[in-house]
Amino acid sequence: MDARTLADIAAVADPVERAQAASRELASEQGVVTELARIRRQAIAEAQDAGVRQDEIAARLGVTPGRISQMKRAGATDHRAPVASTEPRPRVLVERALPTHPSVRGAPSLFLAEAERQGLESARRMLYVGQEPSNEHVAAGLRLEPGDTVIARRKMFTANGTPVRMATSYFRMDVGDGTRLAGQDFVLPTLQAAIENLGYRFGHAVETLTARPPTRYEAEILDLEPGEWVVQVLRVSYSTEDTPVHALETICAASRHVFPIGQASGTDQF
Repeated sequence: MDARTLADIAAVADPVERAQAASRELASEQGVVTELARIRRQAIAEAQDAGVRQDEIAARLGVTPGRISQMKRAGATDHRAPVASTEPRPRVLVERALPTHPSVRGAPSLFLAEAERQGLESARRMLYVGQEPSNEHVAAGLRLEPGDTVIARRKMFTANGTPVRMATSYFRMDVGDGTRLAGQDFVLPTLQAAIENLGYRFGHAVETLTARPPTRYEAEILDLEPGEWVVQVLRVSYSTEDTPVHALETICAASRHVFPIGQASGTDQF
């Protein structure tokens, strides 16, 4: 970077634009520095392979032999696994088992049952019950077109007073409209019982995990730190007649969850 470029950046009147200009130049310069370090590292290696001693190379470059050793390492990729950081520790850590155990699935609340087993003080709060347009992945699971109206039941969960999870049950209109699935507040004794009372019998379910940045709404509800991600668990349940009855989308604060994954015994390999 020449002096004229520095002067031009310093003269930018808007402070944010000045910071942006400085950041662009820093990124550009860093790229040049990295590439030059690679070229120098390769050249030193070639010279040594050709029989030139390290002290000779150092003398020609005007540095010490120890500095030559540093140059050979500068910018080199270390493929050893780094030591995982344990700081800062998450405010709370809860489990979300996959696949969901039937005994937990049949409880009044999947989360409350899991949290109780882990010795956590848990609570839940209903955020919304009503109709809304389906998003793309929920629509695909329920075999609808994106934007088609669905019934949504959205809840937020806390563990030891910390928001950890938000879960939304989605139902097709032809499944839940005019039933208790569309009613306000929590469905008692369980949501599963209400579905079965409509005549549906469980056939199978598919669970999909996706790690992604949160939406602004999710970050606010879960009190996420800047840069913190979420894990989206989408579980779509089908009846014995292959009707997509229930899509459960769970948004988990990634740093506050661990996901134990079970495997049926006797049907896999090491």
